[in-house]
Amino acid sequence: MLSPDQLAIIKQTVPVLQANGELLTRHFYQRLFRENPEVLAFFNPAHQRAGSQQRALAGAILAYAQNIENPAVLGSAVELIAQKHVSLGIQPEHYPVVGANLLGSIREVLGEAATDAVIDAWASAYGQLADIFIAREAEIYAQQEQQHGWRGFKRFVVARREPASENIVSLYLQAEDGQPLREHRPGQYLTLRVSLPDGQKVMRNYSISNRPGSEQFRISVKRERALQEGAPHGVCSSFLHERLQEGDVVEISPPCGEFTLKDVSEPGLPLVLIAGGVGITPVLSMLHAALAEQQDREIIFIQCALNGTTRPFAAELASLQAAHRNLRVHVRFSEPSPADRASGEHDSEGFLDDALLASLVGENRAEYYLCGPTPMLQHGYKLLRSRDVQEQDIHYEFFGPASALAA
Repeated sequence: MLSPDQLAIIKQTVPVLQANGELLTRHFYQRLFRENPEVLAFFNPAHQRAGSQQRALAGAILAYAQNIENPAVLGSAVELIAQKHVSLGIQPEHYPVVGANLLGSIREVLGEAATDAVIDAWASAYGQLADIFIAREAEIYAQQEQQHGWRGFKRFVVARREPASENIVSLYLQAEDGQPLREHRPGQYLTLRVSLPDGQKVMRNYSISNRPGSEQFRISVKRERALQEGAPHGVCSSFLHERLQEGDVVEISPPCGEFTLKDVSEPGLPLVLIAGGVGITPVLSMLHAALAEQQDREIIFIQCALNGTTRPFAAELASLQAAHRNLRVHVRFSEPSPADRASGEHDSEGFLDDALLASLVGENRAEYYLCGPTPMLQHGYKLLRSRDVQEQDIHYEFFGPASALAA
C-alpha cells in the first residue's frame, strides 16, 4: 500500500511522463538488454526497432501513474498484458529484474529530479503493480493446466503445411505425445518457440485459425519481409515459410488471449466480424464457433484484402457460406487486379466505409469484432463510433504491442 506522500509524488510525475515517457522507456530497454541479456528472448526485435514496444510501455506507465489511486480501472489492460506474459512464460522472478532496471532508468534519465523520495515512491508503485500481475498470472497458469493439461512449452509436430494465400501458410500442429487437444476459446493465440539455424531461440504469438475442438491446432502465418537489409523484421515468419517442414518439431505454450468470442449479450443481436489481411485468423476461429453454437444468429463476415492473391481462406469461407443460411460473407478488395475484376470473386472495392456497413448492417444494433493492421483498426474503430456503436459492442485485437485506438 502506497503512503499518501508516495501517492502525491507519483501524481506529480505525470507531467514528466507525458513529456519524456518514450525517452525513459527507450533508455529502460537499452539498460535491460545490456544488464540482463537473458531476457532478450522474450522480446520481438522488430517491435523494438520500430519503437512500438517503447511507445506501448510509455503509455502503460503513464496510465498507471494517472490511475495510481484506483488501478482497478486498468483491469482490461492488465488482463491483456498478463495473458501475453503467460504466453511467453514470464515468472515471478523476472519482476525484480525489470523493476531494478526501471528504477535505474528513472534515476539516470531524470537526474537530480529523481530524488530518493521519487525513487522510493516508484519502487512502491512498481511493487504494487508487480503483485497484481504475479497474482493474475498465477491464476492463468493454473487455468491453463486445468483446461489444456499442460503449462509452459510442449513439443508439437508439424502434421501438415498448406498455403492459405500467396503470402500466408497454414501449419497444422499435433502434440508429439499423442494427447488429444482440448477446446480453445475462439480468438485465442499460441506462442510458438523455434530454434533458428544460427541457434537463436525465438518466440512469436500466432492466432489459432481453425475451429475449437479440432484434432490439431492450425496457425496461419503471413511472411513478413525485412524492412531493410539486415533488419530483424520477419526472421521467424521467414523461417516458418522457408525452413519448417512436415514432421519437424516446435514448442508451443497453451492457448492464451482475452480477445475471445463472448456470449450473446442480447437475443437477436447480429454478429459482425471484420477481418483485414492475416487478421482473419482469430475471427475465422470465432466464425466457426459462432456457426456451431449460434445457429439462429445473423452473422456478417466482412473480409478486407489487397487483392485475390493475398486473400486467405477463400474456399473455406465459400464452403461455410454455402452450408449456413445465417451467414453472409462480403469480400472487399482495396487494390483488385484485372484478373480479380474478371473473376467476380470479390463483392466490392475500396476500404471499409460507412456505406458498406449501412448496406450490410443498416441502423440495427450489432456486436462487432475487428482484427487487422493497426491503421485499419484505427479507421474501423472511428467509423463504428461515428455510427454511434457503443464501446461495449466493439471488440478488437492488435498484433504486436497494443496501443490506444482513440486519441
